[in-house]
Amino acid sequence: MAGLRSQRIGFLGAGAMGEALAGGLLAAGVPADRLRAADPDAGQRQRFGAALGIATTADNAALARDSDVVVIAVKPAVVSRVLAALRKEAPDALAAPLWISIAAGVSLARLAADLPPGARIVRAMPNTPALVRAGATAFAANASATASDRSTAQALFESVGLAWEAPDEALLDAVTGLSGSGPAYVFVFLEALADAGVRAGLPRDAAHRLACQTVLGSAKLALDTGLHPGQLKDRVTSPGGTTIAGLARLEAGGFRAAVLEAVEAATRRSKELAGS
Repeated sequence: MAGLRSQRIGFLGAGAMGEALAGGLLAAGVPADRLRAADPDAGQRQRFGAALGIATTADNAALARDSDVVVIAVKPAVVSRVLAALRKEAPDALAAPLWISIAAGVSLARLAADLPPGARIVRAMPNTPALVRAGATAFAANASATASDRSTAQALFESVGLAWEAPDEALLDAVTGLSGSGPAYVFVFLEALADAGVRAGLPRDAAHRLACQTVLGSAKLALDTGLHPGQLKDRVTSPGGTTIAGLARLEAGGFRAAVLEAVEAATRRSKELAGS
């Protein structure tokens, strides 16, 4: 993280995920005057600046010129358009920075096609819990990126949670299916768990808070102990008890198979979108 504090980091796009990353960097000790964001929307710039105390601009070219690291935080559909405009307006500004893209489905090859030859590029797949600095991010770098560049990307994403460098960019589709789409699966489970508590007689607010804390605590227990989830499950499951009765119903309903199929379907769709 010490290396990040000396870098000038610019965000192309002042949306929610860019704000989450910038906020994480601030919390990790990166000075506000080393961060900047560009966005054509005045309202977005105002919200970003007010929330974080970071300077903003409408000038993408100025941001690129003044940054050592540029985070591409615009919608995937406009990445090529934004980079093409930059290439036309300020071709001299594109060669120097490390480019880190969080645009879902935009491959390293597509990014390289829109940037100068030899550009150092990292492609990342964060997820929405990064908004509360509990994210899970995987990233892959192109051949031009150095070990220092990869360390910079690792530190940046660790400021908002866990970060994992994928050994192959192709694995980012599986990451999209698991941790990228995974929060939605968890939210559906949370909703069902809370609804089940209400059905059993609990007040709605209590059911919701107990369900959320149960999922949070279980995930923390798995991460902190390093034990296999099956081992932790067995510790809660007494012979002939309540937990095994509940687990039997989950298995009968195809719970495990449904999760496997959900991740597989989302991974397949990620590949389809990337090829479109």
